[in-house]
Amino acid sequence: MNIQENSCRNTLLPPLFLSLQKSAFHRPNTLVYKNGYALPRRPTVGIGQSPLMSEQLIEQKISDLTFERPDVTYDSFDDSQFEAFVPAYVALDKKVLRFYAYFEENVLYSPDEEYRIRPVVINYFLEDDTMCISEPAVENSGMPHGKRIKRQHLPKNEQGAHYRWTDLNLGIDLEVYGVKYHITHCDDFTKEFMESEGINLNDPVSMPVDPYTEHRRKPLLSHTTPSDFDRLHQFLTMDRKVLRFFALWDDSHYGETRPVTITYFLVDDTVEIREADAPNGRIPFPVLMRRQRLPKKLKESPFPTCVLEVSKEEVDEYYSPKDFHVGQTITLLGRHFQLCDCDGFTKEYYAKNHPDIDMKPIERTEKLPERKKEIPPYNGFGSLEDTLQNCLSLIPKQPKKNLLQLLENDHKVLRYSARLDSQFSEDEGRRFVLSYFLANDMISIYEKPTRNSGVIGGKFLEKTRIPKPGSTVDHPEFYSPADLAIGSTVEVFNHRFVLTDADQYVLTYLESISSQIPSQTLASVLIASMPQRTDAVIHVKGE
Repeated sequence: MNIQENSCRNTLLPPLFLSLQKSAFHRPNTLVYKNGYALPRRPTVGIGQSPLMSEQLIEQKISDLTFERPDVTYDSFDDSQFEAFVPAYVALDKKVLRFYAYFEENVLYSPDEEYRIRPVVINYFLEDDTMCISEPAVENSGMPHGKRIKRQHLPKNEQGAHYRWTDLNLGIDLEVYGVKYHITHCDDFTKEFMESEGINLNDPVSMPVDPYTEHRRKPLLSHTTPSDFDRLHQFLTMDRKVLRFFALWDDSHYGETRPVTITYFLVDDTVEIREADAPNGRIPFPVLMRRQRLPKKLKESPFPTCVLEVSKEEVDEYYSPKDFHVGQTITLLGRHFQLCDCDGFTKEYYAKNHPDIDMKPIERTEKLPERKKEIPPYNGFGSLEDTLQNCLSLIPKQPKKNLLQLLENDHKVLRYSARLDSQFSEDEGRRFVLSYFLANDMISIYEKPTRNSGVIGGKFLEKTRIPKPGSTVDHPEFYSPADLAIGSTVEVFNHRFVLTDADQYVLTYLESISSQIPSQTLASVLIASMPQRTDAVIHVKGE
């Protein structure tokens, strides 16, 4: 290469190699400020060059620097033979594998369902091997939906491994945080990607149907053939025509019969019941049952119902005029009515339309047999008087007390010493004090504490009335002072107590009412108190 060619090539080199004596390598300014205004800076013109020539040289240098490729290479291979490196986060960006799955959720304490099928969508992001699980919204399911597991690395086992796309396939169970997701199918992109990577997908599985959602679906619309009965003709021909029956209502709650009037409206087959207004001192309440259609036969239903009102779809048959017979008893809404007579129009209607029905009246003075009020047996809770008040009225009242007995015998108590008659040897040394309260005829029992006996003394029985053995609940007999003789046995709720002694006040009180006390009871108390009297007499004589 000669010097001329070399000089030509130097003209095409970057400005850094134009001059070896260059000491300033800063980038020149392109603007110059004059009088506060920024103006473009014109390039300097060299010696022996014209301004036009300098501009052409600058443009030529710019074009050469832009499009020139160096001739010198450091390798004989061409870079175009190799593809540029593309990172994974760029190549797999926005590429997602989508699988469809479901899981079963048990439903507790529900009579309508046992479990639910909840479909989910599993998204696998190839960019960073993360997964997220979301549940699509189901209309009228009653459960919240949305993202179940946010985007993250899902753990595969306890060793710290995570799920990869190679672990996913159709028809398998994917267990994540204790929940098993059964994969059913996937989208087209997922299928193509898995096949391109050499993975054979299993056959897709159908998504099971949620039984509760299927049960809640509305039935298909069906056409019901209208009845041939003409309601308009019934209204035009039967308007203002009424069948009237005179009956007796067996009011078993109060044990009496009440006269009522049953009205049957032929225009719409409705029934109304009114009480007969009689001057008996009762508050007037004439309408016993408002005007309505009375169901006679209901359709069978496998489910119990607690609703008093019955819809039309549940009724199989309503009451009609052929169901009302004079002289018989008819039950309407749980109440019994004996049809005694009817008016003249009703007799003509039955003679014309139902001649086979006998409408012979009966005497209205005849009353239905009254039911005796039965008192349920005693349940053992509380006293007999309190339990009886609960049976007599809805709001029980406090039993009446003998005020005269309370005032005369207030703070008067008869005390007896007793022992427990038991078959166990441990009860031989136990001693009790039986107190009889004259104000209300109640008995309380107190056990004397005995040292080293192993039995804690104290209150054995609170104040209560004790019935005699063999007495009935309807007519109970309670213990009285006449029954408390020394040596007699008092049975208290399956415990037998033998009276051994009494205090001095017992003898004084029994002697004051000796005419009401049996002689055997008085004699037993007198004999028991004889040693006390003898000691008292000897003590007085000694003084």
